[in-house]
Amino acid sequence: MIDTHMHGDARSSEDFQKMYLAGIDTAITCAFYPYTLFNEHVLLNHLNRILEYDTKRAKEYGLELKVALGIHPANSYIKPDLIYENINKWIEEEKIIAIGEIGLEDCNKEEIDIFKEQLKIADSSKTKIIIHTPRENKKETVLRIKEIVSENINPKLVVIDHVNLNIIDEVIDEDYTLGLTVQPQKMEVKEAIEILDNYGFDKFLLNSDISNKPSDPLSVPKTVRELTKLNYNKKKIEKVAFKNAKKFFNI
Repeated sequence: MIDTHMHGDARSSEDFQKMYLAGIDTAITCAFYPYTLFNEHVLLNHLNRILEYDTKRAKEYGLELKVALGIHPANSYIKPDLIYENINKWIEEEKIIAIGEIGLEDCNKEEIDIFKEQLKIADSSKTKIIIHTPRENKKETVLRIKEIVSENINPKLVVIDHVNLNIIDEVIDEDYTLGLTVQPQKMEVKEAIEILDNYGFDKFLLNSDISNKPSDPLSVPKTVRELTKLNYNKKKIEKVAFKNAKKFFNI
């Protein structure tokens, strides 16, 4: 199995071990700094920590962490040029598989400018993008994200993440790949299965988004096991368990 969106820097080594023992071989760890950023150097240290330290820490417990780095919308109040420079370097050196998670939260000018620039970097380098969608004003923000994406990058390079029943109809007919985040206070296993049941398995990825907030490191295997228990087609289950992610991220 592949957990396609998590924040390994916020999790214990015991969580990595639990995930591996539950059948998760690979996870994609994304950038998000949940504390006050005093300057761009603090954010760069955070990104380097993910890349150089957390990947090794997880590997000790059998879990392979692939890395997505970028400027999360909650971190959009720093000077971004140093981060752009390093994102370009990491792409060139093939140290990251995506820019992420990026996106919009409050839709202010700083967020939008930084979002657009990261999309341009991704488009020019043909790098995949993982896009955050917020809990509040979700539909309105997704519509703004779609507008910006269409102007700056091929949607086939894009994951729209944290999709739920409230916004699924806004994105299902586009060329995006869609992330289902099964997490306490976001989405229960039942809702994820309802979406898969109604919209098919071809476009979706599963993830836990485990972070410093209430999280379940085993939400992906729990969803996969529930699909198995309900006698869904094995090949369909494999798509959301790992095959769609392997194909999209080329891992």
